[in-house]
Amino acid sequence: MKLHELRDNAGATKSKKRRGRGPGSGLGKMGGRGIKGQTSRSGVAIKGFEGGQMPIHRRLPKRGFNSLNRKQYAVVNTGQLQAAVDRGAIDASQPVTMQSLIDGGVVRRSRKHGLRVLGKGELTSGLKITAAGASEGAKELVSKAGGSITIEVVAPVAAEKSAEQEA
Repeated sequence: MKLHELRDNAGATKSKKRRGRGPGSGLGKMGGRGIKGQTSRSGVAIKGFEGGQMPIHRRLPKRGFNSLNRKQYAVVNTGQLQAAVDRGAIDASQPVTMQSLIDGGVVRRSRKHGLRVLGKGELTSGLKITAAGASEGAKELVSKAGGSITIEVVAPVAAEKSAEQEA
């Protein structure tokens, strides 16, 4: 077999239907669209329209609420902190801050309102943690391990950027 002898299998390819090319084509005159109405016209299709019936997205009840002023924290568990110390991503002798966690690859990026520590997992290293918030369980685990958590309020990033622009 040579390259110029290659062919598709029988029935593998079909020619495109050419609409509106006379009665002999089987799709002449109105091109299979029927007589009048929305679907017979080009470019008209109302998404979600159910023929005058109340659309499903309006029939179903609304659920939940997302506050525009919600605080977004970077969350880290005590177990994650211990794993990061064990693999050398963060130094246990230095204070643990948001920036040190970003540099160590524990937290992906900075969140607007800072770091929040939760008490899931074991912690054996005495870490000095500076965060925007911590759960009671996390405070207890850190103090048991011989460390401390300092809570400090972090100003939103938007306010910092506007202050830099004014200067």
